[in-house]
Amino acid sequence: MKKHPYDSLTPDMVIDAVESAGYRSDARLLALNSYENRVYQVGIEDAQPLIAKFYRPERWSEAQILEEHRFSLDLQDAEISVVAPLVDDAGNTLHLYRGFQFALFPRRGGYPPELDNYDNLLVLGRTLGRIHGLGRSDTFRERQAISVDRMLGEAREFLLHNFIPRDLLPAYESLSKDLLDIVIGIYAEVGEQDTIRIHGDCHVGNILWRDDTAHFVDFDDCCTGPAIQDLWMFLSGERHERQLQISELVEGYSEFCDFDPRQLRWIEALRTLRLTNYAAWLARRWDDPAFPRSFTWFNTERYWAEHILELREQMSALQEEPLQLL
Repeated sequence: MKKHPYDSLTPDMVIDAVESAGYRSDARLLALNSYENRVYQVGIEDAQPLIAKFYRPERWSEAQILEEHRFSLDLQDAEISVVAPLVDDAGNTLHLYRGFQFALFPRRGGYPPELDNYDNLLVLGRTLGRIHGLGRSDTFRERQAISVDRMLGEAREFLLHNFIPRDLLPAYESLSKDLLDIVIGIYAEVGEQDTIRIHGDCHVGNILWRDDTAHFVDFDDCCTGPAIQDLWMFLSGERHERQLQISELVEGYSEFCDFDPRQLRWIEALRTLRLTNYAAWLARRWDDPAFPRSFTWFNTERYWAEHILELREQMSALQEEPLQLL
């Protein structure tokens, strides 16, 4: 069986890497839920444990990772609730040990926000308004931008030629092509003036709620994109429920940053990109042993049939009138 790069990342190596950055571990190690990277809580002698994040080899360049770090540190300096990497005495946030790039973070406790609590939505909106206010002040030069071609076009081609079962190919090929055409038309409305530096993967799993404060973590997917990308994943339920939710989010958001209601039209296009890109992400990572163990339901006939059904439902959603602010 072909070895995966993470096979060499043993517990001893994780501890050795952390100690190479100047810390003394007490050898307590806890693997945390993470699939794209490998993340561990590492015990430190006479101090609070640290979080060690080992970046997936060959995913991001050093310049891209450092730009992620600078963004989160700038947010932290602005007293915005984010968990940024630790800076060593030499000013470094990124370390290298036996071929692995890694960063260290303070441990923060918390739990996911309750999205059925409108006070929580208001706080989330306020925090995102502050994040995006700083995000507008500069541009990314190394990080990716949200791209229809990459997230839908290339993802679609990869799945067609590698994963979609033969008897489902015609349905998937036709449906995904129609979705691509529609999304291209909608997303063409997004101009350069509409895109800013954003978190990029803003869901409840990347937020630690504590003391009525939303602490945003994991800027690994920060990118250039429209503000609504960081808002729409908090929406769920029937249309009237989603309109109440987005209205509450935007009310908080607008206290710190202007919001263009025109962006509401892009929600379903962005959701389509995420659905297709997520399936392609799982497929591209299928040679990582952690993925078949954790996503046992993926790459079955049933999964792909349900995925096509989900895309059909998404086609209907793209035809609906955009949500409105109340």
